[in-house]
Amino acid sequence: MRLPPLVNPVEELSKDEISRYSRHLLIPEVGLEGQRRLKSSKVLVIGAGGLGSPVLLYLAAAGAGTLGIIDFDVVDESNLQRQIIHGQSDIGRPKPESARDAINELNPYVKVRLHRERLEVANAPGIISAYDLIVDGTDNFATRYLVNDACVLAGKPYVWGSIFRFEGQVSVFWENAPGGNGLNYRDLYPEPPPAEMAPSCAEGGVLGILCASIGAMMATEAIKLITGIGETMLGRLAVYDALDMSYRFIPLRRAPSRTLINGLIDYQQFCSPNRPAAAPANAIPVISARELKEIKENGTDVQLIDVRGIEEWNIVHIEGAKHIPKNQMMSEEVLAAMNKEDFIVLHCKMGMRSRDVLIAMQKHGFTNVKSLDGGILAWIKEVDQSLPTY
Repeated sequence: MRLPPLVNPVEELSKDEISRYSRHLLIPEVGLEGQRRLKSSKVLVIGAGGLGSPVLLYLAAAGAGTLGIIDFDVVDESNLQRQIIHGQSDIGRPKPESARDAINELNPYVKVRLHRERLEVANAPGIISAYDLIVDGTDNFATRYLVNDACVLAGKPYVWGSIFRFEGQVSVFWENAPGGNGLNYRDLYPEPPPAEMAPSCAEGGVLGILCASIGAMMATEAIKLITGIGETMLGRLAVYDALDMSYRFIPLRRAPSRTLINGLIDYQQFCSPNRPAAAPANAIPVISARELKEIKENGTDVQLIDVRGIEEWNIVHIEGAKHIPKNQMMSEEVLAAMNKEDFIVLHCKMGMRSRDVLIAMQKHGFTNVKSLDGGILAWIKEVDQSLPTY
């Protein structure tokens, strides 16, 4: 859908900026006015990870005047396979700070605002209202719905992208778009999919180069919205398959069943409808990595069951653990063959999948099951640093 320019060209270009952006100025559709719109723009990028990295770099190179970065995470070595805005020397640093330094090195004319915090219901309206355009590179449904609803309430457009393994998706959402044909994320996903059907990249993996392909599309859409050039992805969903090198463009329509957005809600509960928002402390029994270590060393009879996928098991596993993937572990056949009184400790990568399995086992009458708090990552950090992390 073709839209008018989002940003007015209020900023002027210096002599040095005219030289820097000369290849843009030679394009009639962009020109001096379009470049001034870019310099006048304020763009918030949510997440300085796989998608946020190329988006931030290309928007900075293109001359976006102000870039906001919100991220609460620190750089981990496993990020460097795809999060190209960070480097080896940035490991352990807050991602917003690492990203800011890379942007400053690339283009000193860009102003960078850092939000070293998690985007939540309490702070989302205030942060989002300060920007012209939002770019959502998050990897979980709770934050995606929060971003969507906050943008709807603030009347802001946003570019959305997602990646998983070899496939990526991109679209533009703007409920209050000129012309009255606006859409929002709930037109694509009126309800969140079940958690087991939507694993994160940390659980299922992602081809690193896919981030560049999808991130470049997202940055392109941002530039088109700011300058008012071309046909935006509003009303369309782009689906890219890297293995087939194929693109599909699917038209989007307003979902008749979607919820009217008149306020922000508890998005963790909304995206996990089968999980109680505040379960009693003893409802989900957990065991720490150090406690498990002591139990193993004392010779206590315990079954340690790893419910991750086989690819994760092949990367690293705890000695003595038995591998039964989550879907198999939750089957009636497997549960029926197990002793409901045995002491069982479940674990996955970080604790969410083992928690789901534990709940299912409790419903089947298992009374002595615990989940390893923090998963195998906690075990590696607190007990056995010789094991590789991922």
